[in-house]
Amino acid sequence: MSTVTKSIDFSLPYKVADISLADWGRKEIRLAEAEMPGLMSIRKEYGPSQPLKGARVAGCLHMTIQTAVLIETLTALGAEVKWSSCNIFSTQDHAAAAIAAAGIGVFAWKGQTQEEADWCIEQTLFFGGKDKPLNMILDDGGDLTNMVLDTYPELVQHVKGISEETTTGVHRLYERVAKGTLPMPAINVNDSVTKSKFDNKYGCKESLVDSIRRATDVMLAGKIAVVGGYGDVGKGSAASLAGAGCRVIVTEIDPICALQAAMDGFEVKKMIDAVQEADIIVTASGCRDLITGAHFEKMKDKAIVCNIGHFDIEIDIAWLNTNFGHTKDTIKPQVDIYNVNGNDIIILAEGRLVNLGCATGHPSFVMSNSFSNQTLAQIELWLNHKNYENKVYVLPKHLDEKVARLHLAKIGVVLDELTTAQSDYLGITKEGPYKADHYRY
Repeated sequence: MSTVTKSIDFSLPYKVADISLADWGRKEIRLAEAEMPGLMSIRKEYGPSQPLKGARVAGCLHMTIQTAVLIETLTALGAEVKWSSCNIFSTQDHAAAAIAAAGIGVFAWKGQTQEEADWCIEQTLFFGGKDKPLNMILDDGGDLTNMVLDTYPELVQHVKGISEETTTGVHRLYERVAKGTLPMPAINVNDSVTKSKFDNKYGCKESLVDSIRRATDVMLAGKIAVVGGYGDVGKGSAASLAGAGCRVIVTEIDPICALQAAMDGFEVKKMIDAVQEADIIVTASGCRDLITGAHFEKMKDKAIVCNIGHFDIEIDIAWLNTNFGHTKDTIKPQVDIYNVNGNDIIILAEGRLVNLGCATGHPSFVMSNSFSNQTLAQIELWLNHKNYENKVYVLPKHLDEKVARLHLAKIGVVLDELTTAQSDYLGITKEGPYKADHYRY
């Protein structure tokens, strides 16, 4: 075993901020279950057969109320689960407490240091002792995957597969495939249509404005907002701000996304020019260095800067701390003001995900879409890993459509059905799939 296991406490059942919050967390979990029809339907369908029996799932994903419903879905299907959070600010402490009180090993609290976050991930690698390592990975961003593959390579032999939640983590997986260093199959949950076109777009559409308002109480109507990136997250973010009355400018490197933004009615400019007039700047790219020192120095007084992409490297907070850290004034947790050359710059969530650092993340209903995909991916990899090469896959179209179908009744949607003549004309069955794999929704 790795010598690094000295940092793992095999006797520690959980570590959360305050276990007394468990009852509150359980009440909110019950509310969330009513808004997560996909996961609840999967429990009903698959629970009796226990398809995840024997699986030891280590998860590293925002420890929220919605994630609690995912965790308990996995256990309802037979899995043992241990959990950490993929973001130092995203844990909802009452959710973590409720999961810990239910006897599940969760290691997460809001406001961790990065060192504590890494320690928490390590605590999820074994299930009671060195002879019971994880055998499945459920990840968001790739931190757990990287720890296993790079720091604990002796555990790789036990892991049947990986399901990855988000764009950044998927990018890391494809990099490993290209280099020949991915030692097990992985399912790219992010690019399931019912994830990326719903969680990324409609989730951000609701949660971005919510988080800015909670953090700053600023009036959004009439403000100029800049969104860095116009992928699905950027599209949802731009729509969120526009819906609140902001005048939105988009920045892009991709000519297709830039053209989409322009035809959706948004100005498209270079970031260095856009920040000079912006009241609110939001990064939404999944890339690094959208906001650097050169941008900070051109911002106007009281500009609000935040990130809804993934890692905190989208905004160069390190430059800010190095050069103007002595001016930092914390207004409240996750709301800091720096004075840059005489102008106050308001930084939310220290450049990490604003919707989870300053609010409660996406609504339960849209997360049910994402987490239904995660659950189906875990079942597929656990039962059928021998059918897959060490590559990155997406769930088949019929399962994507199944996830969507599970959510329709909750919002009163009733589908038309193909007639025999229509089915023959289109060359598809009445039951679907209704679109080819290359179709872009």
